[in-house]
Amino acid sequence: MNAGRTVRERARAELTREIADAARRQLADVGANGLSLRAVARELGMVSSALYRYFPSRDDLLTALIVEAYEAVADAAEAADRGGPPADRWRAVCAAIRGWALAHPHEYALIYGSPVPGYQAPRTTVPPAARIPLALVAIVRDAWTAGVLDAGDDPPPASPVLRAQLREVAEMAAPGLPDAVLARALIAWTQLFGMISFELFGQLIGSVDPSEEFFAHTTERMARFIGLPA
Repeated sequence: MNAGRTVRERARAELTREIADAARRQLADVGANGLSLRAVARELGMVSSALYRYFPSRDDLLTALIVEAYEAVADAAEAADRGGPPADRWRAVCAAIRGWALAHPHEYALIYGSPVPGYQAPRTTVPPAARIPLALVAIVRDAWTAGVLDAGDDPPPASPVLRAQLREVAEMAAPGLPDAVLARALIAWTQLFGMISFELFGQLIGSVDPSEEFFAHTTERMARFIGLPA
């Protein structure tokens, strides 16, 4: 009985992977808005009713793809952080995120592009989505703990709402990190993904394209902005 269940579990896992792979091919062809369970079933030679046993709805399939994409880019970022000087870690992690995005543009667009109309991401997407900002904040936190971060003379954010938001983030990811430092880290995080999105979606064509040198320069400037030592 146990062996039988194991065989069934492996078969189910394999077919689930095949369904996800076919769905990713659809993302490349028609985008997330055009993702269709019927089309995926047709590509795999399945009847739709059989596919529904694996993903009851299109939203369930979208959620699986979103979680996989977040996990994949986070895996790349975390693997790139091999320790060492904080600025080196920052450069390596930023480069790994960009490299993943360029290699997987459709998955990147799914998680960092326009929202899919009618789709509401469930809470299960939050932990994998948080891994990237947590990886970046960890570099800043470690530099602060080691006493090598230049905290600068920025005043803390004046808005009570923003201060409360920063304290909540700090409690989860960087206890003891000053508000001004955490704010700069979050600014750099949004700058990083804005820069990658501009490159990936063609907004830099005709200006700084190819963008390798601009990306390296901006990554370096972000590190200095945060206060990471050169």
